This record gives sequence, structure tokens and C-alpha cells, in this order.
Amino acid sequence: MGVASALSYDGVSKDYLYSHLGRTTVTRGVAELNLQVAAGEAVGLLGLNGSGKTTTMKLALGLLAPTRGAVLVFGSPAGGRETRRRMGYLPELPYFQPYLTPSETLRLFGRLSGLGAAELGGRIAESLERVGLSAQADRRMTGFSKGMLQRVGMAQCLLHDPQLLLLDEPVSGLDPLAIAEFRDLLVRLREAGVALLIASHSISELERVCDRAAILAEGRVARVAAQSEWSASPGRLEDIFVETVRPTARAA
Repeated sequence: MGVASALSYDGVSKDYLYSHLGRTTVTRGVAELNLQVAAGEAVGLLGLNGSGKTTTMKLALGLLAPTRGAVLVFGSPAGGRETRRRMGYLPELPYFQPYLTPSETLRLFGRLSGLGAAELGGRIAESLERVGLSAQADRRMTGFSKGMLQRVGMAQCLLHDPQLLLLDEPVSGLDPLAIAEFRDLLVRLREAGVALLIASHSISELERVCDRAAILAEGRVARVAAQSEWSASPGRLEDIFVETVRPTARAA
């Protein structure tokens, strides 16, 4: 399925080794992870803290290498230059130099991404417009709220027109109006054929945007729920999540 999928985890495990005073401890990040995200599909990633969501994201970005299994991005191993060109990433806590403006920040990241000066102007304006920051384009980011920095992060994420987006808590720190705008943006991106993997504790937002939701428990995919399982009953995805993770949480 690797070639057909925008993102594919095939039997992926990631172990962390810690050494202290001659003793080595092995901690599992994820285990036997099998998950695919197709073009034009939004998949939510749910789990309690420590369930493996961040590890899952870092494996796709190539920031971590799997201990076993393979992570493929458009059919190629994750971490290569060409696969990264086709991806956009929004971390939960994006950080930017506060003395720069959003326009300057996007220009910097655009040049680092290999975009030419001739095309950057239009792309910067378009990205800032998409996230509602056109009026703040030339304002120093000193004093920007967390929500405004989140908007800058999303603009940076979209700047190079990626085909796969990895979003870690994308609505964190946003006010209700901004959340609605972000939700609409994600839906438009999905409808345009962009693949989305969204990690979030905001289950109600994932309900509105996602086609499927993968629930992680102790580093494993405990359940993958389809939209048809919750669409007829608002709040049902939260019930599915609780039903899935409660047994493992009690056992821990």
C-alpha cells in the first residue's frame, strides 16, 4: 500500500535505549504500528499522554528512524529530501524569532526550503491570507499571542504547497473564531487532495474534520474508527476513545 498511500506505517516499532551507570533500559515508543493516510484523507491521531503520538509524527518526518518496520511517504522512505519537500509540519509549540515579522519569517523558511525569490512573494501573501494574518504581515512578532504564533506556524507549514500535512495540536491556543477558521481551512485542504495526519486532544474538532481516527494506547493502534461510527451522534468519538483507552489506563 506504500505507493498508493501518502503516508504509510508498515509494522513500525520504535524503541528508546537509555543507559545509566552501566544499565540499559529499553522503552517502547510505538509497537507494530500499521496505519495509512491516503491523499485527500484526514486521519486523527488520538491517545493519552505518552501513548506514542509524538513518536509517530517524528517517524514520518524522519527525525527518528524505526527500530523495525518501514515508514513510507508517497512510497519512499521517510526522511529523504524529496519526501520532506512534499510535507508540511506544524508542531504543538512553534517558535519563531520575535524580532522578525511574519513576512520575514516566511521568507526565511521559504529560502531554507529551496523556494526561489521570484515565487516567494506571492506564496507568502497567499499563506498569510489563508491563516488570517495579512493585516499583521509586517508587524514584529514580539508580544504575539500563542494563537497568533500558531497562525504563523500554519502559514509556514503551507508555504511550499505540501501534499501531506502533519499537524500536532493545530488549534492549541486559538480562540473560538480562529478554531472555526482553521477547521474550514483543513476541510478545504482535504477536499483539494492534501493528506492530513492530525494529533489532537480536541476530540470534538477531529470529529468535524477527520475521515478516520486512530486511537493509540501504550504505543499500539488499539482501534481505528471510521467517520460513519460517530457522524450520526455528536460526541460519539469521545465515547469510542474512552471505551478504547480506559482498560489500558486502569491496567497501568
